[in-house]
Amino acid sequence: MRALVIGGAGAAGSRIVDELGRRGHEATVASRRPTASPGFSICLDASDVESVSAAAAGVDVVVSATRPAPGHEADVDDVTVSIAAAADRVGVRLVVVGGAAPLRVPGTGGTALEDPAFVPVAIRPIAAASVRQLELLRASGRGVDWVYLAPAADFAPGEVRGRYRRHVGDEAGAELVVAEDGSSQISMEDHALAVCDEIERPTVVRRVISVGW
Repeated sequence: MRALVIGGAGAAGSRIVDELGRRGHEATVASRRPTASPGFSICLDASDVESVSAAAAGVDVVVSATRPAPGHEADVDDVTVSIAAAADRVGVRLVVVGGAAPLRVPGTGGTALEDPAFVPVAIRPIAAASVRQLELLRASGRGVDWVYLAPAADFAPGEVRGRYRRHVGDEAGAELVVAEDGSSQISMEDHALAVCDEIERPTVVRRVISVGW
């Protein structure tokens, strides 16, 4: 299988690239700047639909693992619209590494964005950008085959447990995966397992899947 991983040089994206390689798939790493990533790498302006379409031609899946720089959270809008339009144009599945902010907190009726226990004030700008990202995907053309893989609230490189739990959402969204102790965690390494499992064996279309331990 051939995959275009946009943002593949970043923290989450690079782990997806590594996991794809371990499974014998071919990944092209696309990033905003030149990268020393192993394998085939390209520079790509993800906000340019023509460039994304050209890069996506001939692949089996596009993975969007982009993350805006601090202060540039508004870039999420153009990038999301561009990548979705390109995936639609070339007719490939789009797997998006999202954020926890849009997820419902079990038993509260609210979202993670509204709960400082899961989204501290300091990270609200980037968290709010992930909410817009999901809204824009939902507003994309009905022909866009996307899935939004939302990690737990605490999402960072770290422990490899080799397992995860997931919640498949409905049209209203998905629930945050919360452990018995009230924490919501997943390492980027184990989230990459969930992403690659969904790439290899698609389960939903135009839905949110939340992932956690």
